This record gives sequence, C-alpha cells and structure tokens, in this order.
Amino acid sequence: MPTATTSFRQRVYRRLFDQRTRSGRRVEAFFALFALFSVVLIFIESGIGTQYHLTFEEWHAFVWLEIFVTLVFTFEYILRVLCWPKPANYVFSFWGFIDLATVLPLYVLWLWPEIGIHYLFAWRAMRAVRVLRILKVLRFMPSLMILWRAIARARQQLILFYAFIAVMMIVFGALMYGIEGPQYGFTTLNASVYWAIVTVSTVGYGDITPHTAAGRTIASILILIGYSLIAIPTGLITSHMSAELNSRRQSRACPHCRHIGHEDDARYCKACGGALAE
Repeated sequence: MPTATTSFRQRVYRRLFDQRTRSGRRVEAFFALFALFSVVLIFIESGIGTQYHLTFEEWHAFVWLEIFVTLVFTFEYILRVLCWPKPANYVFSFWGFIDLATVLPLYVLWLWPEIGIHYLFAWRAMRAVRVLRILKVLRFMPSLMILWRAIARARQQLILFYAFIAVMMIVFGALMYGIEGPQYGFTTLNASVYWAIVTVSTVGYGDITPHTAAGRTIASILILIGYSLIAIPTGLITSHMSAELNSRRQSRACPHCRHIGHEDDARYCKACGGALAE
C-alpha cells in the first residue's frame, strides 16, 4: 500500500517530469520563463555596470533578485532530485547538469568570493547558462523533435563531412604557412588554419590576408569552395526532415477508416471526419 510520502513524490514527479499532462507542461513553461526572466536581469545588470559586494549593507536590488532566483531554482532542483526514482541518474544526466548550473553561480560567489569578484564577467556568463532551460520546453514541440531526429539520422554523413572539412583546412593552412610565411601574418600553423577556416566560411575578418600571387590563388579557391559547402549540411538535414515528415504522415492512420497521410496538426480524418489520435 503506498504511503503518503510515496504518493507525494509521485504527484511532484508528474508535475515536474511528465509533460504529457497539462500541469506538467505548465510547470516546465513557468520555470523556462523564469529562467528567461533571470537572464534578462543579467543583461540589464551588465548594461548598468553594477558590482557585487559581500557586505550586507552594500547589497542592492540585483543582489536580492539574484538571491530570490537562486532560491527558487534551488528548491526546484531539490524537488527534482528527491522525486526521481533513482536520484543519481538524474543528477548525472544532461538535464540534471543544466538544472544544477542554474543554481551554482551565486553559491560559487559566496564560497569563493575572491574568484567571483575578480572574474565577474565569467560569473555572469555562468548565470546566462540558465537560458538553456528553455530547451526543456522546446524539446516537446513536434517540429523541433522532427529536426532533432533528422540531425540524428544524418549524424554519420555530417561527421564525415566535417571531418573532411577539418582535413582540408589543415592542408590549406599548411600551404599558406609555407607560401606566405611569418612576414605576412602567418606566424604559426595554428594561425594559418584559423585563416583557412575564416576564409572558407566566407567571413573574412581581414586580420590576416595573403600578399603573394600563390596565396591569393589559394584564398580564391577556398572562397569558392566555401560557397559550395554551405549547401551540403543543409541538404542532408532537409532530406532527412522530409523523410521524417513522410514517415509521420504514413504512421498517422485514422482509427475509424485506416486512412493515412494526415498532417501533424490534423485533429480529424480528411476521409471520414473521425477524430484522430493525438
């Protein structure tokens, strides 16, 4: 017979982890919006240029807001750990690390104040990680799941493609290192590979530029290659997304007349008008 504690853990679990229920989706959306609110505060605080002090008398409004945000996320994190069937699995999971990162910044500043004050920019960056909480809501959107599955299916082709690009960048970087040399800014092989990556991506910062005829020829080839490379990963993901969409349409069969080919957002069968399963 379930105890009151077990029943409470189950209710909390459904509200925090079960996004199939309306209450679960609302709780996840609330914490995502709360995380977005905390990130907006960070940008406002950074724009004003406020400084953090550990003396109670010197605390300002942003300190109190940060304390409030941290306490809310800490309470949520403790509840998630306690209601998960195997807490260690949640703590060391990807989303467990994300949730932990939302509560750590203020505690880091309190435990190691000399680190937090001297590296305040890094501390603010740690707090901005909270925006990743929004991904916990986006992952339940059908369109995003289609995109994610398409990327997962194309992962082998993408890995092969980017591995080939990496080899090509090293080869072209080595060529430029040998042709141009340190006198024209190609001081190391690392700098040359950096130039090749910037050039093939058609960004072209201009901090390192070739001066010899051979170097400019290689730069021109890289720019032309860059324009053609942009379409390859896009085409791979698009083809897998089309296959995923067709697969979902074929799998959505009407329970009344067994007609297939319905859209993802369709609620009624286009053949018999019967209600479709969600």
